[in-house]
Amino acid sequence: MPTTPPPLATAHSFPIGATVTRSGVNFSVFSKHASRVELALFDGVNDAVPSRVIALDPALHRTYHYWHVHVPGIRPGQRYGWRADGPRDPHRGLRFDPTKLLIDPYGRSIDVPKAFSRAAASSSGDNAGQAMKSVVTDTTAYDWQGDEPPRTPFRRSVIYELHVRGFTKHASSGVAANRAGTFDGLVDKIPYLKDLGITAVELMPVFAFDPQDAPAGLVNYWGYSPVSFFALHPAYSARWLATGDPLAPLDEFRDMVKALHRAGIEIILDVVYNHTAEGSVNGPSYCYRGLANRGYYLLDPDDRANYLDYTGCGNTLRANHPIVRRLILDSLRWWVREMHVDGFRFDLAAILSRDDTGHPVSNPPTLWDIESDPVLCNVKLIAEAWDAAGLYQVGSFVGDSWKEWNGRFRDDVRQFINGKLDSVRGLPPRLLASPDLYQGERHEPEQSVNFVTCHDGFTLHDLVSYDRKHNDDNGENGRDGSDWNHSWNHGVEGPTDDPAINALRHQQARNFQAINLLALGTPMLLMGDEFGRTQRGNNNAWCQDNEISWVDWSLLASHADLHRFVRTLIWARAGDHHPLVVGTTLQEVLSNATIRWHGVRLNAPDWGETSRSIAMEAVRNDAGFRGWMALNSFEEALTFELPPAPTAWRRRLDTSLASPNDVSDGAAMQIVTGGTYRVAAHSIVVLLSSADQPR
Repeated sequence: MPTTPPPLATAHSFPIGATVTRSGVNFSVFSKHASRVELALFDGVNDAVPSRVIALDPALHRTYHYWHVHVPGIRPGQRYGWRADGPRDPHRGLRFDPTKLLIDPYGRSIDVPKAFSRAAASSSGDNAGQAMKSVVTDTTAYDWQGDEPPRTPFRRSVIYELHVRGFTKHASSGVAANRAGTFDGLVDKIPYLKDLGITAVELMPVFAFDPQDAPAGLVNYWGYSPVSFFALHPAYSARWLATGDPLAPLDEFRDMVKALHRAGIEIILDVVYNHTAEGSVNGPSYCYRGLANRGYYLLDPDDRANYLDYTGCGNTLRANHPIVRRLILDSLRWWVREMHVDGFRFDLAAILSRDDTGHPVSNPPTLWDIESDPVLCNVKLIAEAWDAAGLYQVGSFVGDSWKEWNGRFRDDVRQFINGKLDSVRGLPPRLLASPDLYQGERHEPEQSVNFVTCHDGFTLHDLVSYDRKHNDDNGENGRDGSDWNHSWNHGVEGPTDDPAINALRHQQARNFQAINLLALGTPMLLMGDEFGRTQRGNNNAWCQDNEISWVDWSLLASHADLHRFVRTLIWARAGDHHPLVVGTTLQEVLSNATIRWHGVRLNAPDWGETSRSIAMEAVRNDAGFRGWMALNSFEEALTFELPPAPTAWRRRLDTSLASPNDVSDGAAMQIVTGGTYRVAAHSIVVLLSSADQPR
């Protein structure tokens, strides 16, 4: 005879989600307009029929807008989902569908069936056998072994953006096949990251996402299609792939965090609190749409059947609604307190400043909640301070603790290095942490997160190898990806056997890396750019889970000179030492050094439209130190007059020279004689003069 389930016990509306108690699990979910809510329990992830369905009685199991029930006898690992019934009236913003199994918005883990189907969640009919399922989770038993975050100051930080799968999935990675493309695989590469001098890895989205949110025949590879803000993407766990244990990703992720911290490397998560994988009006019902569509999304005030789309992904989270504000804050706190994450990069962060009608407000509640939260006060907060609808807030993002991706740095540096007209005037502020953008006492040099490449756009190798994007493999007839790349192929589109062109491309790659690592601010590098990773001209490889996107580690040997160049410059920043002004912090450089601008003649910079060269001198009389940097993007060499110095000038860097003379340390720096220096075409030179340098 079937066993009679134990009676339901008193339940609580808080905590939200599934909370393990001594006798079972307390479930709570928000659904303001639902008329009926069911909790479905499943024995297996592939099951189409639940082992138990609990219909919640609103008289007993509802407090205000929260539905809650305590189920005795179940433990961590239990798979479950919600069904919610209510008005299906899209023009009022209500989209209930009781045939759809919904994951828990606060679910800490999810499991994915073999037959998972986005289409089944978008069409009519029951989809339980093809639906993701939430999993009851308890994190209290994990042994952190005294783990402590490195808390590296921004002024010492060098950030490395990487994709968990793409970083080690290529056969050349040296990672065992059963660990490749996973959190465990990333652990195997920690010695490489530490040797390179990286202080923080910025992981592209690791929240559970919908891999089927892509054109037919392709997959969503980048992960900017979240279905959960608490659960990890299971496919990034080697242990889940091997065993099917839905709780395995939690331990694997935390083991990775511990290993990174032991190596002195912080972990920053790229988080997507601006939209979800449910997409547009014809998209699937995974969670939010089926529970509280009007609460979670910005709807068109003229017709609530339509979504306001400021993300380019079909919908926009209603970030400043109290329920969503709480969701975002609770999610961030979870990743910091329970998973020991060190910081966050907020995708399309400007969206979090939009109100219920989509208009930006001066004091957005959610951003100030994040800014002032005591749990988040010691973590790194980085904003991508724009959105897909044209709202651009670089230099004006709210709050005191936020740092910002500096898109102006990327664009101005690219234009100068590639010799564009009227580009010289934009370069000086980028070298000095963009004071024209970041004004006011609260802004320090590291406010600007500097980068010349990131996941979105060309890799560095492709930036110097292609004039235009080559996105045909994406299946959108080249409509996707930016057409404003400020790139240059140097004479041939794509690969070439011409040694002169390849030499110039390599030199230009050194130029880009040099500016990024010499400029004041916080530098960020894209994975593999330090040894010439290519995406074959694809500048929007979001749907390419293949060798187009994966890091080819064999390039490390063929581009060892570039790797050495980048590594040497990164280590030159270590310990608060800047390559231009030795022995002082970056902030002290900006506040205490005297900056002078020169051209080929002293004190005569050319700011004209056709100018393509500039020289900068940093003077610290109190330290008996001077640094000089010349940048020449002309097609021919230029001879620059050198300013007087307390001791002989020594060459620290010259990107026109072959390795190892392109960058030198200590006694290896060559003395420069005479009062001039010939700066080769398309090159950067740094000279140092210090009272304590070798004589």
